[in-house]
Amino acid sequence: MTSSQSVRPLEKTDLDQITAIENATSKSPWSFQQFEQSLENGLVLLQGDQIIGFAFVASVMDQAELHNIVIDPSCQGQGYGSVLLQSVVDGLDEQVKTLYLEVRVSNITAIRLYQQRGFRQIAERRDYYKTDYGREDALIMALQIEDDTV
Repeated sequence: MTSSQSVRPLEKTDLDQITAIENATSKSPWSFQQFEQSLENGLVLLQGDQIIGFAFVASVMDQAELHNIVIDPSCQGQGYGSVLLQSVVDGLDEQVKTLYLEVRVSNITAIRLYQQRGFRQIAERRDYYKTDYGREDALIMALQIEDDTV
């Protein structure tokens, strides 16, 4: 992360901006209400004072699930997804041992990022995502969090 980039918790005043980014990137976008209901689980990635990405992660005991991670289309392909994903991992509660996520099988760029960050495919959900031409499978991936304590 450069000095002009920062990650902070999502604020209610960010909802319009992240909804616009979501609508520009997702085939089945979250609604404003879904974002609002998940407010406490959100992070935003800033370049200066401009939101360029966001992520939502929820934790229960020793597991966490990445529900959504998005980089503004104008900023994709520049490493920001990796920065945001690392911030998510770094911000997990100490007791979290596994981070899970689901990704469309057609989202090769995201799958490659997750694999580079140590995620491994553990399952597949058939016909999980709706598309314009039917349904698409989802890969379930998991990252085992290293325990640095001795």
